[in-house]
Amino acid sequence: MVDGVFSRAFKSSVRPIELGRRMVREMDEHRSVDVRGRRIVPNHFTFWLSPGDHAGFVEIEDALIAELCEAAREYAREEAYHFMGPVRVELTVDNNLKAGRTNITSNMRESRGGVGAGSLVLPNAERVPLAGRPVVIGRLPECGIVVSDLNVSRRHAEVRALGSGFVITDHGSTNGTAVNGVRVNGEQVLRDGDVISVGTTHIRFEAS
Repeated sequence: MVDGVFSRAFKSSVRPIELGRRMVREMDEHRSVDVRGRRIVPNHFTFWLSPGDHAGFVEIEDALIAELCEAAREYAREEAYHFMGPVRVELTVDNNLKAGRTNITSNMRESRGGVGAGSLVLPNAERVPLAGRPVVIGRLPECGIVVSDLNVSRRHAEVRALGSGFVITDHGSTNGTAVNGVRVNGEQVLRDGDVISVGTTHIRFEAS
């Protein structure tokens, strides 16, 4: 995925796909098991690059970091890995490295308050992180996710942390909230890949 997006857009002697491979190998080599029996892996990665290689990525750095984060999330879903917090990637200069060489360090960083990593993926592929604050879905401009749809109430539903996971609650909306096509009654725990429907808008929940 990473290599396809950036195959012609970088000027570094380090290929983006090499970074992606190093990252998933780092996840495999440093996985652990938490008290609930889940396989947890690093979620914070720092790549160390030579000055020239780092400069070669400057024009696409933000997009590259976004793609690497998405690749880590995809790999975690495929391997049933769990993160303790949101995925973060940094590209840092190491003046002692030669061109074409990279180093990587990783660690597990917990979300604020011990909440797991979770996000809502909107129809336009925008990702809304959930850790640390409830997210209200509705028509009002102050909602965390604004949906311009007359079938959606002003404060339609809310997604919030509960323990190490997340739940969705309908706010007494006129047309209701559905998860995977089933109407929500009260509070419902969200599972990875669940699709939340409000009006004609569908939002995917990702636990990783």
